[in-house]
Amino acid sequence: MKEAERPSSAAWWKAPQRQWASLLQEREEQVFLVLTLLIGAFVGAIVVAFILLTERFGARLYPAGGAAWRRLLVPMIGSLGMGYLLSRYFPDARGSGVPQTKAALYAREGRITLGTVFGKFFCTSATLASGIPLGREGPAVQVGAGLASVLGQKLGLRPEKVKALLPVGAAAAIAAAFNTPLAAVLFALEEVVGDLHAPVLGSVVLASATSWAVLRLLLGNDPLFQMPQYQLVSPVELVVYAVLGVAGGLLSVAFTKLLLGMRERFQQFPRKTVWFQPLAGGLVVGIMGWFVPQVLGVGYKHVGGALNGEMAVRLMVLLLILKLLAVTTSYASGNAGGIFGPSLFMGAMLGGIVGHVAHGLSPAHVANPGAYALVGMGTAFAGIVRAPMTSVVMIFEITRDYAVIVPLMISNLVSFFISSRLQRQPIYEVLARQDGIHLPSAETRQEQGQRQVIQAIRAATEILAARMTVEEALAKTQSSRYRSWPVTDERGVVGMVSWSSLQHALAEGAATKRLAEMVDSRDFPHVHADQSFHFALERMGVARLDALPVVSRADVHKLEGIVTLHDVLKSYGVGRQGSD
Repeated sequence: MKEAERPSSAAWWKAPQRQWASLLQEREEQVFLVLTLLIGAFVGAIVVAFILLTERFGARLYPAGGAAWRRLLVPMIGSLGMGYLLSRYFPDARGSGVPQTKAALYAREGRITLGTVFGKFFCTSATLASGIPLGREGPAVQVGAGLASVLGQKLGLRPEKVKALLPVGAAAAIAAAFNTPLAAVLFALEEVVGDLHAPVLGSVVLASATSWAVLRLLLGNDPLFQMPQYQLVSPVELVVYAVLGVAGGLLSVAFTKLLLGMRERFQQFPRKTVWFQPLAGGLVVGIMGWFVPQVLGVGYKHVGGALNGEMAVRLMVLLLILKLLAVTTSYASGNAGGIFGPSLFMGAMLGGIVGHVAHGLSPAHVANPGAYALVGMGTAFAGIVRAPMTSVVMIFEITRDYAVIVPLMISNLVSFFISSRLQRQPIYEVLARQDGIHLPSAETRQEQGQRQVIQAIRAATEILAARMTVEEALAKTQSSRYRSWPVTDERGVVGMVSWSSLQHALAEGAATKRLAEMVDSRDFPHVHADQSFHFALERMGVARLDALPVVSRADVHKLEGIVTLHDVLKSYGVGRQGSD
């Protein structure tokens, strides 16, 4: 009797699951719409909590006028403690959050774990509250996108729909973090998705508006910065704004190159040092904070002072230099935090400096330095983050001052042009690449309809170990049907060697040379499954190989298979038939 009851009991438990699955099939779009509203409201509330936690705990840990030892020890203790938690429990919660969000969108099927969301929220809150001068907006993007991903996965949405929720959560986070709903939409489409005409536009707008409404309900509708209304005093000022654009572009390049170079150095240290590397950032910030307290934290209060013309030019020069060094060291060493806030801070200081100099030279034709500090914020943001449209709209929404639009557009355009010329790859793309994540370019996304590597991929059945010598590799490949082979170590694939390169090494008397010495594990020829045959052929030609490893976008060392010249040609019907 009991055995007969078990199927009915199991069926009772499974009935709601079947009903939900049926509802998703029939009304997936309606469910997605409701979920968009819920995500907007939920993310808005979480970001408000994020803001309050970082500000109030920071005020308690290193209060204004407090003892100098607090300003030295609190950043060090905070960075060391969070460094351990990040390396031990939340490895995906390091850094800004924007590259990680894009990696989840393009390389991980939209999957972000709940542990990563919690780790990002907690570790970033503690890091920023301890005075580390990084931003909260980038981490908020990952938290918002992560919450959207977790909800989508728990509700059983298709992977395509889960991926579509990531920009929805990202837009909701930016709308609440900056109180800029329109700029949030542009950022989600321009930076996260990379397509202003993406199909998720409607959902992104809805989530942004909902999150902004929650922010307004909980914290009011005051703009992020209070400042007077500025006017263009003379057309001559447009030349000064163009000069500010040049300075902003050069600052952006200096910041980007310094941060990326320092981060690459930190990544070369042994892995066992990762957990205490953030202490380097905390130490630098603590020493600076001992002498100059304004260095601690994001510093939006001091940005407000620059916007209102209340800061001396010498202090702005000092803060610009110290903040540049503090932010790059803190981020490169592995602390959790973003570069949104710091870019606005440095831009405001730079703009204030240019404004003071110009106003001093021609007070009758140049506006108050505060106007230049305002434009400088957008100028640095456009040069560093490479989102010029978002920058213009964001500054307008932050200040609600339409008079700065034209100067802002001029300065942003010049800054964007200079930074993109002197630093070809955007900062988020390089940060992801340093982590072994290869995000698809705009060209790759446009090639979706072409023949792709995945159509010709085959299993990598012949692999050489990196510890092998040249002599051993030649012996092993003597009867191989291939002429190029992947080289692997404990990380995965680290390079490719060809029969000709092995023969050349043998002829030069390097028979005992290890294969690991013949490859560059950080930059080896490879392709991804979603890239085109054209790209694969071009890369084979450059590398002089007849086969390439196919690796994951989420981990460049994860070998998914190989693609050979023969297989590519065979797919076009011009290869030798019957030779596999």
